[in-house]
Amino acid sequence: MAEQIRHFTGKRVLCIGDGGNDVGMIQSADVGIGIYGKEGIQAALASDFSITEFKHLNAMLLWHGRLSYKRSCVLSQFIIHRGLIISYMQAIFCAVFYFVAIPICHGMLMLGYSTLFTLLPVFSLIFDEDISKEVAFKYPLLYKSVQEGTELNLSTFVYWVVVSLYQGAAIMVLILALFQSSSFYLVTTICFSCLIFI
Repeated sequence: MAEQIRHFTGKRVLCIGDGGNDVGMIQSADVGIGIYGKEGIQAALASDFSITEFKHLNAMLLWHGRLSYKRSCVLSQFIIHRGLIISYMQAIFCAVFYFVAIPICHGMLMLGYSTLFTLLPVFSLIFDEDISKEVAFKYPLLYKSVQEGTELNLSTFVYWVVVSLYQGAAIMVLILALFQSSSFYLVTTICFSCLIFI
């Protein structure tokens, strides 16, 4: 039944069950939820998500599901931005110096940039809550943006590509214009400092 609904509607299917007879349905769904029930734990073991009571479904979808989607979207965009901005800076740096393959930041700085120096924004993104749990339950219409997929799509991706290009170009052009008589070490230091602050 779940496969037929998916086939004829073209939508994603969520199936909920609490017994061994529901295992096939749960596994054929896009998202399967098993409830620990009187019939045993077969459904809970075969599912993607398990809950202890049916009443916990609201919290799982309207609160945890919404937050998980929004956090994943923002984190993906941050990682895209973080990688693109350094790539654009490197490309502009190489273009200015006649396409000589000199890295603007050596390996340890790049390792630190992708792990330690950008660690706090990642934690602030994954622990962010835009609304309270009570508001999410009171206004289920807030879940509509999750259903429509407006948080992460082609237009948001293009937006972050353009923002990364703008910021990377602004950093490199200003540093190369203002510090053109400085040493390579000073240019690298200023460039990397600006990158961390951005």
